[in-house]
Amino acid sequence: MARWARPRLVTMQIRELSIAGAFEVTPRQFPDDRGVFWEWYRFDALAEAVGHPIELKQGNGSVSKRGVVRGIHFADVPPSQAKYVQVLSGAILDYVIDIRVGSPTFGEWEAVRLDTVDRRALYIAEGLGHAFVALEDNTTVTYLVTETFSPTREHGITPVDETVGLEFPTDIGEILLSPKDTDAPTLAEAERNGLLPSYEAATAFTASLDERWRAAR
Repeated sequence: MARWARPRLVTMQIRELSIAGAFEVTPRQFPDDRGVFWEWYRFDALAEAVGHPIELKQGNGSVSKRGVVRGIHFADVPPSQAKYVQVLSGAILDYVIDIRVGSPTFGEWEAVRLDTVDRRALYIAEGLGHAFVALEDNTTVTYLVTETFSPTREHGITPVDETVGLEFPTDIGEILLSPKDTDAPTLAEAERNGLLPSYEAATAFTASLDERWRAAR
């Protein structure tokens, strides 16, 4: 008997942002009279978009009041820490910041709203900066990461750096920062102190992951 290949149902749309290495993931939702179902993570679909599968090593979560800003955070390359971010309740404006020295978009950023309506997720590659602001009280954010936390490799840039110029919604009131994020250096200070990853190192690292995956297929 002939065996017919069943075409894979497209359950998500993946779009690369203007910052190379960052991808917006919009799942297809399947509502019925019981509620709704969706696939919030597909390693194969994301691997095809990114160039390699992400090896998950830790899952993080946070609950934030309206107006709380977390970030800008990043880690040394290699191995840095790629992230897959989504919202379980509430809403955030999620920022990807290109802090890779030598990148064509160095110092630029893009923001994506993550909420429980469209249920989007955001993939952020190694070497990029990440921050978000909570748009509602009790906003719960989870993110899968490719490396475990290592305080000696983790760094930050203040999210209120005027040079970076992150734009926060005006209707959320006063933003709330941790002392760690308030006291973090500016982008220029971090660059002078040699804290920022280079575009060359970040792209070489991700290229090595791409090549290893191609060789294994």
